[in-house]
Formats: sequence, structure tokens, C-alpha cells
Amino acid sequence: MKHARILFEGAVHDATERDGQLLLADGRTAAFDAVTWLPPLAPAPRPRTILALGLNYADHAKELAFKAPEEPLVFIKGESALIGHRQLTNRPSGVQFMHYECELAIVVGKTAKKVRRDDAYDFIGGYTVANDYAIRDYLENWYRPNLRVKNRDTCTPIGPWRVDAKDVPDPMALALQTTVNGKLTQSGNTKDMIFDAPFLIEYFSSFMTLSPGDLILTGTPDGVVDCRPGDVIVTEIERVGALVNTIQGQA
Repeated sequence: MKHARILFEGAVHDATERDGQLLLADGRTAAFDAVTWLPPLAPAPRPRTILALGLNYADHAKELAFKAPEEPLVFIKGESALIGHRQLTNRPSGVQFMHYECELAIVVGKTAKKVRRDDAYDFIGGYTVANDYAIRDYLENWYRPNLRVKNRDTCTPIGPWRVDAKDVPDPMALALQTTVNGKLTQSGNTKDMIFDAPFLIEYFSSFMTLSPGDLILTGTPDGVVDCRPGDVIVTEIERVGALVNTIQGQA
């Protein structure tokens, strides 16, 4: 099932997709273009932790002239970075290179601590699409991106849907792509991750507790390009959804 979180007629609603419309819990329906899309987080609990992977595709590491990592390169994000489908992302004035990153985001389904790889999928509640923008001008080190690169307000659109894990039989074989103003600029597949979803659940839960609602952004393949004000970016992952985002200038 596809779950959404929306603002409709002055109130926040949880909704599901049905026959090309949004079905609200009270039985009303709404058209996709009649609502404001919010990050499709579960009503409760909110994510306590948002973990994001860097250089988790070998081709992207090569694109950036880095050796593929031997263990996950991870940074933490705050919830304030998240925005929804069809929303605006700010590009600071004077920036020379700001690029998208189409990523499969794992939604933790239940408390996970010291989980074995073979049991990892039991702890995944669902998936969504993330577009984790990076501003290279502020980058000091790809291995440890600083806050201004990766933890900015409006710079991590997610959505439009939170798709139940049972509806994605093999998350490690999903085509993904990005278009900029309708032109294909990135194409890849989750099968090419260096560290796959079961590994990540096992790895993180070996030293920290993952809680329901936590997010794990799993990295992007090669093919990132600079995005300018007015550009419309669509990051799409098979079975999960197509996330639309527009860049706006910021004084």
C-alpha cells in the first residue's frame, strides 16, 4: 500500500493511494494536485534518527575520484531538512555546484538492536524516495560532509509515498533514474549498492538502536549534474514512486 501525508483544507491528513486519488481516513478523496504534499512519515513515531550513506555506489565514488569505501560512510541528518513532493528547494546565492542524489530510503518498522543479516528484512517497514541535495561549494571532505553540505532546510525532499515493505519484493533490484527538466541525467539500479539494505540494518543495529520511523538513505549512483533555479528535478525509483522537486533561488 502507498501511504502519504498531506495538508488538505487546512488540516494534516494521512492518506493512501486509490484509483489515482488520495483516500483520507475519513473516507473523503482528494486529487493529487489539490493538496500540499508533506514528507510521508508515519503519524507516530517520528524518526528519531536519519542516517545517510555517502559513496554507496562504486560508480559514484569513481565519478568523484574516490576509492569505494570498505565500510559504510555515514552522516546524520535532522528532520528539518525534509520536505515533501512538489515542494521547493533553496539554492543559496553564489553557489557554483548543487546537485541532486536519487536515493532509496529505508523506513525502519520496529525496534532493531543487534539484528542478524538474515533477519534484517523483518525490521524494515517500508520505503520511500529521497533526493538528498549536496552543495559542493561547501564541501570540505567527501568522507565527512559538513552540515552546510547535507543538513540544510529544504534540501532533502522525500516522497511522495511511503510504500509498505511487503509491496517491494526485492528492494535490491530496483531501477532508479533522475530527470532534469524532462532530460534523463541519471540511471542506475539498487543492485549496485556496495552495502545493501540487510547489511545496513545489521551494521547500524550492531552498535545503536534503530527505532520505528527512523530513516536510512542509501546513497546514489553516478550521473549527478548541477541544478539551477527553475529546474524541475524528478527522482524516480521503480515500485516506490516519482518525487518531483523544483529549485528556487535564495537571496
